[in-house]
Amino acid sequence: MSDIKVAETITDTITGKSTATTITIGSTPVVSSSANSMTIRGEGTAQTSIQQGLAKVWMNMAAGTTTNGSFNTSALTDNGTGDYTITIANNMANDDYAAHHTASDANTNTSVLIGVTKGGSLATGSFDVYVLNDDSGPSDGSDPSSISVLGDLA
Repeated sequence: MSDIKVAETITDTITGKSTATTITIGSTPVVSSSANSMTIRGEGTAQTSIQQGLAKVWMNMAAGTTTNGSFNTSALTDNGTGDYTITIANNMANDDYAAHHTASDANTNTSVLIGVTKGGSLATGSFDVYVLNDDSGPSDGSDPSSISVLGDLA
């Protein structure tokens, strides 16, 4: 194995001598064992898939349609108190993804019950978010809530 030392010239592609290529950055190996599959060593010796292990969609929102920050979203629609639709900019590959939503209510300092589907199904290009205060029902809480989606992009 030989080392490549980058000085003034930068390369776009590094190709190994075998099918499974390992590139080490610092002391962390990055391994590509097949097309569209790359892993990196996580904590300890476990390998983490870079594609499978990343959030594909995230949003931080407050008070209905206020988006504080987001990734891979194109719209936040207010369907009524505590009822929102988030449109995904680059669709998911299927409707088997995992969507997570956490929130809190500043008025009562209680947790908020969250449901991420309407009718029990997710769509590849959007999903519904329901915010329910455990004291008062549907809520457009002013505190930020966080949403993330894990799964495969189309």
